Amino acid sequence: MSAPRNRRAPFLGRLSLPERNFVAEALRAETVGGVLLLAAAVAALIWANTLGASYEAVRGFHLGPAALGLDLSLQHWAANGLLAVFFFVAGIELKRELVAGELRDPKAAALPVIAAICGMAVPALVYFAVNSIGGGSLQGWAVPTATDIAFALAVLAVIGTSLPAALRAFLLTLAVVDDLFAILIIAIFFTSKINFLALGLAVAGLVIFYLLLRKGVRGWYVYVPLALVIWALMENSGVHATIAGVAMGLMLRCTRREGEKESPGEHIEHLVRPLSAGLAVPLFALFSAGVSISGGAVHEVFTRPETLGVVLGLVVGKALGIFGGTWCTARFTKAELNPDLKWPDVFAVASLAGIGFTVSLLIGELAFSEDLVLADEIKAAVLIGSLLAAVCAGTLLKVRNTKYKKLCEDEERDEDQDGIPDIYELDQPEYHLRMAAIHEAKAAEHRRLAEVASDSHAGDDGPA
Repeated sequence: MSAPRNRRAPFLGRLSLPERNFVAEALRAETVGGVLLLAAAVAALIWANTLGASYEAVRGFHLGPAALGLDLSLQHWAANGLLAVFFFVAGIELKRELVAGELRDPKAAALPVIAAICGMAVPALVYFAVNSIGGGSLQGWAVPTATDIAFALAVLAVIGTSLPAALRAFLLTLAVVDDLFAILIIAIFFTSKINFLALGLAVAGLVIFYLLLRKGVRGWYVYVPLALVIWALMENSGVHATIAGVAMGLMLRCTRREGEKESPGEHIEHLVRPLSAGLAVPLFALFSAGVSISGGAVHEVFTRPETLGVVLGLVVGKALGIFGGTWCTARFTKAELNPDLKWPDVFAVASLAGIGFTVSLLIGELAFSEDLVLADEIKAAVLIGSLLAAVCAGTLLKVRNTKYKKLCEDEERDEDQDGIPDIYELDQPEYHLRMAAIHEAKAAEHRRLAEVASDSHAGDDGPA
């Protein structure tokens, strides 16, 4: 008797119910934030192209205590201050993924991690190739490497495309890993001269933050002032201040103890995410996305090697990198694609990851901080590249939207109305008994209504 063949590990298969619920809640918040982000970007473009002088005056307005090294422009406050809140939430998401999510199992994590790495390496290589051939600056290699999950989900909301939970979770995991490497890029490649005293004090503050968490000390009035001090010290250290937000997010406990409905990390994320998605990121977009868009500027984007490298990196590099990394990893690890999905679905999601708005704009500002004209052209390239990626992905996803809607309906169906989708109960005997009782009750009701209708007709046919 021959030995049974080894079953292949499923790829993009059904999520566990707790993971599905978490992903649904997280993506719902990201979608709302993405719509606000989209609105802020449009407002910035309209403002900059109609009343450009006032736009520059407002975002260049300085405020803050100079004695503490915090006399910063509004644009700087948005990029270094408000985005620290965004990266704080990203740190919590990363911690949760590592201890309780898709990244906790090294074998399961291999595929999205490798896909994300390839999705950052290939755009960088595309940028490098274009600028090596065209004689442009190589400083912007990191600009097309980032993915903006909120903007991507806003595009899905606008074009009305449904995605099965597994594809959405894959996109979310890609974005989390993407954020991690973007943080490392910012910390390693865009750190100016270091003030070791300020950096040492910031690290000491992080240690105190960690010890207070370990001791179970509670109260926002303890942590918020400490977080502000840590951020200010990091800002003065020369290391990008958003690193402080990530570090504090990673310190939070994201595993649940007995009797807890949610971990401290999840609780704080629920409190802070609306501030990040609804205020911090849209304000950053408002003060950073305002670039002059004219016929000449668009022509410049497609003829200058730095800007062309960004556009091709986002549109071509991201799609090929993520899809190629995913396909190769699945091929060599013998991971079998969910039979309800096709490889073109993975390519469409990979194309959607080419929307690299928030972090790409931030890296563009950091990479070309000494050439403000080129920095604005790079921002225009990010906007155009993200728009083209959105159009390509939207077109590809629309082709299969009918199939996606059916899969989503199957995932959401709850005929016994017990709050648990039926698809998660199919293998449970109790579920089948309950469903049999429901169907029998419906059949009995139909028979009763038929008998009432029959008696009514018999009465109508009788003598007057």
